Amino acid sequence: MRFGSDGCNLAPMFERKPPKNVFVLTGAGVSAESGLGTFRDRGGMWARFDPMRLATPEAFAADPDTVIDFYNLRRRGVVAATPNPAHVALARAEAALGERGGRLFLCTQNVDDLHERAGSRAVVHMHGELLKGRCTACGGTFACPGDLHVADACPRCGAVGTSRPDVVWFGEMPHHLDAIQAALATADLFVAIGTSGAVYPAAGYVRHARAQGIPTCELNAEPSDNADAFDEARYGPASETVPAYFAALVS
Repeated sequence: MRFGSDGCNLAPMFERKPPKNVFVLTGAGVSAESGLGTFRDRGGMWARFDPMRLATPEAFAADPDTVIDFYNLRRRGVVAATPNPAHVALARAEAALGERGGRLFLCTQNVDDLHERAGSRAVVHMHGELLKGRCTACGGTFACPGDLHVADACPRCGAVGTSRPDVVWFGEMPHHLDAIQAALATADLFVAIGTSGAVYPAAGYVRHARAQGIPTCELNAEPSDNADAFDEARYGPASETVPAYFAALVS
């Protein structure tokens, strides 16, 4: 049974046994109210910029200065942003479940660090982290809180001109896939927050969960591309839906 954004109650999710291991997938929508833009919505990042010129290995090879400047701009935005109530609610839920012997596995498609700054202790960044750099020569990663430059030397191996943002570009393999699959296999609730449902493999996780008999719920500003795959949904601002949902979950 599904409900829209008119305030009606959802199906009685909490009448069943409270979940112990919760798998949470977050996307750009969870950080939108912190001032960080989404990607695939009307007016989103990829409506204003061509991802093929800014977010592929080929683009970086052809014009590294332009690509790095784009990510420097985004990094400054992340540094200036602050966590919103949705981030805080997830950190509190992680702590509450941990106190009961459970676990909240937080898998994010976001490259910002707002989950960590809100207090989440174990965050899996499947699309990398903007506040890190990666060397294409040695493969090492390093902290990158400020601007990155093409001429920078890798702090690990010393190679010059080989540093790039540690983010997953189009055509590259997401990070931590084995850990994500293992967490899905042991979850007893799957919740997607602020995701477009258009980017794979993340968009396919809800169907993996349902195939295992795991209840699924979508918290989003509006229905995602794969909204029909969820058992339940709440639509509205993440700063409202996420705190309300997880307060009831761990009460």
